[in-house]
Amino acid sequence: MHFLWTLIVGAVIGSVGGAIAGEKRGCIFDIVAGLVGASIGQALFGNWGPQVADMAIVPAIIGAVIFVAVVSFLFGRKK
Repeated sequence: MHFLWTLIVGAVIGSVGGAIAGEKRGCIFDIVAGLVGASIGQALFGNWGPQVADMAIVPAIIGAVIFVAVVSFLFGRKK
């Protein structure tokens, strides 16, 4: 059950991070961005703020924004 809760929270964090960065790429990307963003954010900024499913929300969102921005820069869509 914890795994499912982690995926749901990761998807929400990824969605918020993508919205802040101005990108919308889909559900699977949101989950990956949320989970990777949580790892990046907690590694850079620590575990401060409210925590859900063992993820600190504020650093995780900041990490998701960083991750989405880097992915958008590297694999941006051509116009």
